[in-house]
Amino acid sequence: MYFLGIDTSTTSSKALLMDATGNVVVVASSPHTVQTPRPLWSEQNPAEWWQATAQSIRRVLQKAGVRGEDVAAVGLTGQMHGLVLLDEAGNVLRPAILWNDQRTQAQCDAIHARIGRERFIQTTGNVALTGFTAPKILWVAEHEPHLYARVRHILLPKDYVRYRLTGGYAMDKADGAGTALFDVRRRTWATDLLEALDINPAWLPPTFEGTDITGHVHQAAADATGLAVGTPVVAGGGDQAAQAVGVGAVEPGIVALTVGTSGVVFAPTTEPLIEPQGRLHAFCHAVPGMWHLMGVMLSAAGSLQWYRDTLAPDTDFDALLDEAREIPPASEGLFFLPYLSGERTPHPNPLARGAWIGLTVRHRRAHMTRALLEGVAFGLKDSFTLIAEAGTAPIREVRVSGGGARSALWRRILASVLASDLVTVNTTEGAAYGAALLAAVGVGQWADVPTACRCAVRATGRTTPDPAATVRYADAYNLYRDLYPALEGLFPRMATFA
Repeated sequence: MYFLGIDTSTTSSKALLMDATGNVVVVASSPHTVQTPRPLWSEQNPAEWWQATAQSIRRVLQKAGVRGEDVAAVGLTGQMHGLVLLDEAGNVLRPAILWNDQRTQAQCDAIHARIGRERFIQTTGNVALTGFTAPKILWVAEHEPHLYARVRHILLPKDYVRYRLTGGYAMDKADGAGTALFDVRRRTWATDLLEALDINPAWLPPTFEGTDITGHVHQAAADATGLAVGTPVVAGGGDQAAQAVGVGAVEPGIVALTVGTSGVVFAPTTEPLIEPQGRLHAFCHAVPGMWHLMGVMLSAAGSLQWYRDTLAPDTDFDALLDEAREIPPASEGLFFLPYLSGERTPHPNPLARGAWIGLTVRHRRAHMTRALLEGVAFGLKDSFTLIAEAGTAPIREVRVSGGGARSALWRRILASVLASDLVTVNTTEGAAYGAALLAAVGVGQWADVPTACRCAVRATGRTTPDPAATVRYADAYNLYRDLYPALEGLFPRMATFA
């Protein structure tokens, strides 16, 4: 018996085959393309998701020598917040507007004006941001009324794949919360917000807990993928919630830290905690009856990638990091602000800009590298600080993943800045693996998600803080926190020169 996790990300559709003990058997992915028809726009053709998904499923079955009939259930995950619009017949009306599209600031402002900013935060757990689904809907209504008049169904990216697999419309509650149209406390659509924004509630699908069965593979999908007709398809979760399941962050006190292109801090909670100013995201978890707080920084490992590609293109990452290892904590007074793409947590400011501050003739490239690693760590600590202030359970363990976590130096810096042990786990396929675990629980392989994670997710390493560095970083972090307020008023002026 096997379980299939499908991850519809921005760059590819990944299929992961997991056996009944939780071991990953084989993974395959097929790429997507992204269109940017105008500056700040980001779109994809949903048909590509389905074609790539079908191809990836066929490849994993073939590589593993597994028949479709041997797959007990399918779980879904994928990029959050994207807008897919369908007509009465289920046809796509326009390219999907993605999570990283930035065209909707005017609609975000209009949402706060219509609803009231504080009321909106208290209902949805979030401020209205350009990445969310709600302002995208209003943008289409305003700018493409001829298409908007034909809308009958609104889906998120992975739920379009669900539609192609099952022929039905459904969404999980974690991804529903990410639309900014959800009553996060009640775990259902916020009908009063929908009414205030003139969005027809009939267009939105029913929502389900992450382990609920939402449909079954139909004949056309079976022909395209090689799966058996009638295979259960489980609700799953948005990529961050599924990633948390994949590393075992499914109970209070176990926090997931992802150091990918962006950086994510994910703290499970047993009740809906809302940061009053909306500086953290409050969403439903993919674990039934649970929620989470989440902080997001936009350029984590992406900062290191930019740095290497721009300033040291002929140097590999290992060589850069080896140099930085010799520099003392706090980089002899050099600080890096990681706002290369603006920022989200704790400063939701698209105009924020990156910087090295404190350069002297003494500083070399190695100092700049180490300061960058430390600046990202300080930025992530901002989220940990807000999460602690929100009243979450004390942190027992931080589960770390993502490309940046492969660096032993960066893990040690992070552990020392956060004053917490960092634990790596046995799989690097986070979101797709989490979707497979949710599928397994959905058909009774394990009693619940925490049990599944205790059985399948195993620690493979632990990084402890350097006590002396922790003391040094505590003082440096206090200075780092003063830098953004000192520069905030200058960022809009800088933007006029862009």
